[in-house]
Amino acid sequence: MNTPKMIHLLFVCVENANRSQMAEAFARHHGGVGVMASSAGSKPSGRVNPKAVASMAERGIDLDRHRSTGLESFDGVELDAAVTLGCGDACPNVRARLREDWEIPDPRDMEPEAFARVRDEIERRVLDLLARLQTSEAG
Repeated sequence: MNTPKMIHLLFVCVENANRSQMAEAFARHHGGVGVMASSAGSKPSGRVNPKAVASMAERGIDLDRHRSTGLESFDGVELDAAVTLGCGDACPNVRARLREDWEIPDPRDMEPEAFARVRDEIERRVLDLLARLQTSEAG
């Protein structure tokens, strides 16, 4: 019996405080044991935005233990997918089979309703990415 290959994902934004944190959490939540998701920032803020923590809590996902980190620990790491969320090509040392740039606005200063729309768009895109990667791994 073939054991499915673990899918390794990295989500990157500038501060690693909002978008990439939410994407990582959704990938872990929806991907289950077959997905190893991480996030990092090109210029990490050192903290996760309390608005992101509150917004994800509305969906039953806890970001309290998440920390804002930089890209250094991913130098030379082979990933299945690296997704940038507004930092463009700020991660040149990250190696990935698939690279995508999701043009999603930074919700940092948005009101809760607009913040939730960004959160929901991130979730939609994460679900799409997982479906594509899981299909390609199965085939």
